[in-house]
Amino acid sequence: MGALGIENVLRMLPGIIIGLTVHEFAHAFVASRLGDDTAKQMGRASLNPLVHSDLIGLLFIVIAGFGWAKPVMIDRTKLSNPRRDDALIASAGPLSNLGLSILGAAALTITLGIVPFNGDATYGWILNALIAGIYINLGLFVFNSIPLPPLDGSHVLLSALNVRDTPNAQRFFRYGAIALFGIIIAEQALHIDILPIGKVVRALADVLLNAFGFPGQ
Repeated sequence: MGALGIENVLRMLPGIIIGLTVHEFAHAFVASRLGDDTAKQMGRASLNPLVHSDLIGLLFIVIAGFGWAKPVMIDRTKLSNPRRDDALIASAGPLSNLGLSILGAAALTITLGIVPFNGDATYGWILNALIAGIYINLGLFVFNSIPLPPLDGSHVLLSALNVRDTPNAQRFFRYGAIALFGIIIAEQALHIDILPIGKVVRALADVLLNAFGFPGQ
């Protein structure tokens, strides 16, 4: 993906901040509804970006094109059905990003329906930021759905297999996280796509934008 230019960073920043904030809020909100108030007590059941931001994660977004927010802490002992609830909490983050991408496409349609694009630079920036937000949130949805630790998909997978608290699961979390980081580094260094995230995101974006009357990008 490479380092992002300042213009691209500014255009993508609203989508990144909103996407990461809503993602972490969704985890905290669903956990609270399912009986675990740990994140809520830590102030994470909030749409304030500052309580979710991670400085290193944001720097990585600028430098390397990928990053992260501060993870939400979960206490599975407070959940009435840990296997099911852990999967629901994990799923809430990626699904919130999918929802945001759909809302972004709807907002793009409504905005252009009210004020057709007339070549104005500021208006063009707003439209491009909306489009960027759609792609960013689809990217967060796809990336976090990968069943490798520490991504949300790994929690869903282990809950589905009912092996979350076994020694093998602990080894999976330990070495899976190393494998994921190694894949990301290899992709950056070798300029190859080991995980076809970009292709999946573009395919989903084409479907979504076409559904709202826009050609794929």
